[in-house]
Amino acid sequence: MNKIGLEIIGLSYSQTQSGAYALVLGEKVGNRRLPIIIGGFEAQAIAIELENMTPSRPLTHDLFKTFATTFDINIKEVLIYNLVEGIFFAKLICIKDGKEVEIDARTSDAIALAVRFNCPVFTFEFILSSAGIILDEESDSLEFETDNTSGESQVEMSNDNANDLTKKSVADLDKILNEALQKEDYERASIIRDEMNKRQSN
Repeated sequence: MNKIGLEIIGLSYSQTQSGAYALVLGEKVGNRRLPIIIGGFEAQAIAIELENMTPSRPLTHDLFKTFATTFDINIKEVLIYNLVEGIFFAKLICIKDGKEVEIDARTSDAIALAVRFNCPVFTFEFILSSAGIILDEESDSLEFETDNTSGESQVEMSNDNANDLTKKSVADLDKILNEALQKEDYERASIIRDEMNKRQSN
């Protein structure tokens, strides 16, 4: 079967499962989106890597990467290879001493490692055909509607909190960012970083 390349489109809160998130993957060539329900810890692990944040202590996926690279193991690609009763199955295609080894993994963990190893993510047509959502070409790539997901970003805060940040100076934001990182509150840290980036682009 031909493999289809995927990329991360975004993360959003799950309306149906408390504390869960929807990881949204999209075709690299095409307009179908694949929402996958994942846990909060895995969502955070993916988000902080995408935001280029460095935690004060290594997270589980960071430890796995350090362990693998220390022993010269590389992840060549991630393959989402099956879908059974709403559950996605994935595997890591690893290279060690020139030999290819496949390791079964939860899809959320596999994606968290893919962003750390900067390796491609693939799936098959039958999975996209059965679970994919066709995105209207005129829609924003981060906005989608399904029974399992909402349009909110994983790192979206209440309007009151967001407005509070706009009143802070850059020096204050930098201080709050460091405090958030020390507390490992990466959700808040990513929002503060967004606000700082807005100031720099203006």
